[in-house]
Amino acid sequence: MDQILIKDLLVRGVIGISDRERENPQDILVNIVLFTDISQAATSDNIDDCVNYRTVSKKVFAYVETAQTYTVEALAARIATLCLGEPNVKGVRVRVEKPGAVRFARSVGCEIERFST
Repeated sequence: MDQILIKDLLVRGVIGISDRERENPQDILVNIVLFTDISQAATSDNIDDCVNYRTVSKKVFAYVETAQTYTVEALAARIATLCLGEPNVKGVRVRVEKPGAVRFARSVGCEIERFST
């Protein structure tokens, strides 16, 4: 399966369980791999045959900015569902990280894979 990559999408949003986390938006780092077949797009060189990573990025950015989830797991699952709703996306890998959330760690987060049925 071919892959479309969205790397290091940095969004500010509310995520976490503590009062401090709920009051102030923080950095959320999102990485996405969209699984698809690019054969038609490679042959036609037509954007209409592609998974439009700009469109997906904008949708994910807008969602994360307003989602206000408590856990990175919930946010990752919701982003995966959003991505699977895009035309020609057969599967997705989503990594959600909170940079600086834990002392002495660059970031913490989770990574999931989901596939359409």
